[in-house]
Formats: sequence, structure tokens, C-alpha cells
Amino acid sequence: MTAPALAARARLFAALGDPARLAMVERVAAGPVSVSALARPLSLSLAAAVQHIQILERTGLLRTEKQGRVRLCRLEPQALRTVEDWLTERRTAWNSAFDRLADLLTQPEPSRPE
Repeated sequence: MTAPALAARARLFAALGDPARLAMVERVAAGPVSVSALARPLSLSLAAAVQHIQILERTGLLRTEKQGRVRLCRLEPQALRTVEDWLTERRTAWNSAFDRLADLLTQPEPSRPE
């Protein structure tokens, strides 16, 4: 993987690592939500909510669009697929390592010369 791709992945995980942004992503997963509706349950000012949303937009997790006087936020599933793909790769590697360990542990111990 290239350095820019790794950096983009790191930014994605960093964005999800913030509790407010993670809550926003979880809320938007149910459908489009206005910025004010995202801010309200988190007790965030609109300015703080917009800063979080901008970070989520830069990572590709959210997309916003203006509809009349309201700015709606929508989830971008491709960014979550990136997270899912990474987790799947890790799970495959871990399972392979555990399988090798299980094989090693179930082999009979070699007899030792006396």
C-alpha cells in the first residue's frame, strides 16, 4: 500500500476515533440528518458540529448538501467499506496465525533420546 493510501486510512480511523464524530456517523447511518439535528443530542454548538462534519467530509465518510435553508448530511458507504476491508484483512491474518498455533500445539511432542 502506498504512503498516501496509508495516510488516508489513518485519517479515516482518526476521524472515527472521536466520540462525537463516531456518534454522528452512527446517526447518519439511519438516513440523512440536518447539521442542527446532529449537534443537538451531543450538546454541541453549530460551529463545533460543522467542524466535526468538515473532518468527516474530508475523510469521505459524510457528504453534505444544501436543501433550501437546511444542510443535510449523508453517509458515504464507500469509506466504511474501507474500514470493513481493513478489518477483514486483519481478521484473516489473525485467524491464519491462530490456526498455525493450534496446529503447533496439537502436534505430538517429539520423543527425546535418553
